[in-house]
Amino acid sequence: MAGLGSIFLLAFAFKTDINLSIWAIILSPIAATVYSAGYLFFFKGFEKGNISIIAATMNLWAVFTMLFAFLFMGQRLSATQTIGVLMILSGATLAAIDWDSIANQRFQLSLGVKKAILGAFFFGVFWNISEIISEELGWFLTTLLVKFGIAIFLLLFSFSAKQEIGLTNSSTKTKYMILLMGIIEVSAVALVNYGLTIGDAILITPIASALSIVTIMLAVLFLKDNVSKVQGLGIVMAIVGIIATAF
Repeated sequence: MAGLGSIFLLAFAFKTDINLSIWAIILSPIAATVYSAGYLFFFKGFEKGNISIIAATMNLWAVFTMLFAFLFMGQRLSATQTIGVLMILSGATLAAIDWDSIANQRFQLSLGVKKAILGAFFFGVFWNISEIISEELGWFLTTLLVKFGIAIFLLLFSFSAKQEIGLTNSSTKTKYMILLMGIIEVSAVALVNYGLTIGDAILITPIASALSIVTIMLAVLFLKDNVSKVQGLGIVMAIVGIIATAF
C-alpha cells in the first residue's frame, strides 16, 4: 500500500497521460499476480530460514529471468556480457551468504529455501512480462498499473485467507519503516522498468540482482558489520561483472 501511494504521488507530479492498450490491460493483472506470489513466497521463506541464505537464494530470480528471456523472447548476450553476468550472479551469492552459519543451520533451511526458489521463479516470470508492458506503455505507467494490481491482489488474498491487514496496533516507528520500504521498493521497480524500456531483461536483471552488494556495503558503513574474505571476493566479482556487461 505504501508503494502504491508513492507511485500515485509521482503520477500527480509527472502528470502522465494514460493511454492503455488491450494488451497492457491483459498483461498487467498477470504481472501483478506473479509479482505478489513472488513476494509472498519470499517472506514465507524468511519465516523458515536464515535471512542471509534466503536473500542469497532469491538471487536466482535473475537466473530465471534470463532463462525465460533466452527461451521465449529470443534475447542473447555477447561473450563478454555472459562472463559479466555470471560474475554478478556468483559474486552476489558469495557476498550474501553468511558462510559461518551454513554448517550450523543448513538442515533447518530446506523448507525456507524451497519457498525462496518458488519466489525467485515468480519474479523471473514477472520481469519478462514487465519488459513487454514497459516497451508498450513506458516505465511509469507499467509501475503504476502493476502496483495497483498488487494492492487489489493482496486485498483479495487477505480476504480469502482470512488475514487481517492493519497497522492499528503497530508502533509509529514501524509505520514509518513500512512507508520508507514502500517508497524504496517502488523506486527500485520503477528504475528497473525504465532500464527495460531501453535494454533487454537478459542484461538488465542480472545487474539489478547485485542489490545484495549495496545492502552489505551499507551494513558495513552504517552498522559496522564485518565482511568475510569470501564475501569481499563476492563484492569485487559483482562489481567487475557489472563493468563487463557494458561491453
